[in-house]
Amino acid sequence: MLELIQFRYSPYNEKVRWALDLKRVPHTRRSVLPGPHIGVVRKLTGRTMTPVLVADGVAIDGSARIVEWLDQHFPEPRLIPERADERATAQEIIRLFDDDFAPRGRRAVLAALLRTPGYFARVFGAGRGALTQAFYSAIVPLAAPLVRKGNGITGPASVDDGIAAFTAGLDFVAQRSGATGYLIAERFSVADLTAASVLAVCVDPPDSPMTRPRPQAQPFADFVAHFANHPGAEWVRAIYRRHRQVKNDFDGPSAYA
Repeated sequence: MLELIQFRYSPYNEKVRWALDLKRVPHTRRSVLPGPHIGVVRKLTGRTMTPVLVADGVAIDGSARIVEWLDQHFPEPRLIPERADERATAQEIIRLFDDDFAPRGRRAVLAALLRTPGYFARVFGAGRGALTQAFYSAIVPLAAPLVRKGNGITGPASVDDGIAAFTAGLDFVAQRSGATGYLIAERFSVADLTAASVLAVCVDPPDSPMTRPRPQAQPFADFVAHFANHPGAEWVRAIYRRHRQVKNDFDGPSAYA
């Protein structure tokens, strides 16, 4: 059986588990904590990024690569467009969101979460026991300088740039989806999957695997509220309503036989 090693709340991990859920691929799922994950992931790939999909003893990392592998081995429903021009457009959108908007936006969301270590631990330690979350909460302030440095959080300007990145992403989907509701042609594709997963970080779509624990800490609640009325935020919520039928994340084996 396939194994997905993931962070609980991350756009790249959400994209892969969404593809697995859409395709109803039997797999096991293991959530790891940011920081302690390094030893686990490095043994498998030699790098530190998640998600990692282990298939027949071979570890694949990078959400775009994993979704492509899934489309090849589990083609229904197909996510990567078959037409060459649409496929090229999808790749451009993936690069825009994965390589530009997501890493820039991450600075803003992490800055908000780091202001309340206890809530940071609840978000990334969701599903863990109270003692694990308490321990993780205690080490978050100690790790915060490394988190900021590793993610390019150098001050207010870097956080403002993260807000601008999410705003640009919301502008993009609102404008491009106007004719059909989708980013390419008239059907859900990897472009919508990628954009919605990235923007779920700032939209916090309800009743979904990306819905953060309640009650939200005030700094994070304020962060989400900043984007709530943007037309692009409504597009994200609509895509989740129509295409994200699974409401909760899990650890362990999937329900798919």
